[in-house]
Amino acid sequence: MAVHPLDLVLFGATGFTGRLVAEYLADRVGTDARIGLAGRSAARLAAVRDALPAAARHWPVVVADTGDPSSLRGLARHARVVVTTVGPYAEYGLPLVAACAAAGTHYADLTGEVLFMRDSIDRYHETAQASGARIVHSCGFDSIPSDLGVWDLAQAVAADGEGELTDTTLVVTAMRGGVSGGTLASARTELAAARSDPSRRQVVADPYALSPARQAEPDLGDEGDVRGTFFDDHVGQWVAPFVMAGVNTRVVRRSNALLDYRYGRRFRYREVSGLGTGPQAPAKGAALAAGLGGLTALLGHPVTGGVADSVAERALPKPGEGPDEATRRTGYFRIEIVTTTSTGARYLERVEATGDPGYAATCVMLGEAGLALAQDEDRLPGVAGVLTPAAAFDGVLMQRLRAAGMTFQAHRLDRADS
Repeated sequence: MAVHPLDLVLFGATGFTGRLVAEYLADRVGTDARIGLAGRSAARLAAVRDALPAAARHWPVVVADTGDPSSLRGLARHARVVVTTVGPYAEYGLPLVAACAAAGTHYADLTGEVLFMRDSIDRYHETAQASGARIVHSCGFDSIPSDLGVWDLAQAVAADGEGELTDTTLVVTAMRGGVSGGTLASARTELAAARSDPSRRQVVADPYALSPARQAEPDLGDEGDVRGTFFDDHVGQWVAPFVMAGVNTRVVRRSNALLDYRYGRRFRYREVSGLGTGPQAPAKGAALAAGLGGLTALLGHPVTGGVADSVAERALPKPGEGPDEATRRTGYFRIEIVTTTSTGARYLERVEATGDPGYAATCVMLGEAGLALAQDEDRLPGVAGVLTPAAAFDGVLMQRLRAAGMTFQAHRLDRADS
């Protein structure tokens, strides 16, 4: 087995999110932690390190560039785990995945880009399996709450002997936070690729876009993402589209397949924004849908194309920009996942965290994912390849996140036929 000088290297430590993850790791680990900071500029990396708590001042810096494959191979050989915040991943991610898959180095990122994950699976899953590398995508708000929440729900159902999951809906009941230029840049990259290539557009639209074997998936009728506003009897309130559903649902369905359909072969999954039951709910839904439509246009909708792109350059945050400290501190999210089982029982999973979902909470999720890969390897499932959080970590990461203050809690409601 290769001997790596460092347990974990954070690639992209000088970026907006990278600095936040570095701060989290510095607060989380002791002085004996073998952690490094990587990026293109040794001077900028040293400046980030020198601003961290004293326990991190000895961390080495590692110069690596996404445009220099040899430097990425050196980075992968230098670490047991690489955690990366460098996006858009479709532009900058695959060379690092390739280096880690070849070296047997574990990897975690924050991607919410379906096309990038599909390319990663197609090109490097078998290589990573052969080397023993765990390549774990979507270790932030995309898609830890969804993926681990459904996993925990399935565990509770199985423990009670209530069969498998069938109709399952994730409802975002409350959320507050900002957005960064890096996140918007990733969304623009994905939309541009889908806009310019019909075959790529088909991948993005496919509910099973990340399936390990598309032809083996069950035919459960229309599983397209929710688009309109309506009263949903299954969750007992008005619902509207959820902006991240197009990513998270694909990740959760891949988890089900990688886990040998532990959730069930009749598992139908969707994600929505909850609007409550009040008389203003339909209007809230219409406003939400209009806002999402406007954002999509600014990010490069096929109808508006380059005009929207030029407007977006002026109107939206640029890469390296993001929400201020007060926004990150006062943010939060609350999620409920409701399911009906094959025996007719109903269960609910609550997933909650304080801190801006995309930044404060995401830094906890990514930081703990990296530490789980580095420190808990003997407790992780014996699998390798391009994985999801649920398939890679089983319950190990959830234990860490609960200890860090995040809530995952499942309980039984009633029987659907009562």
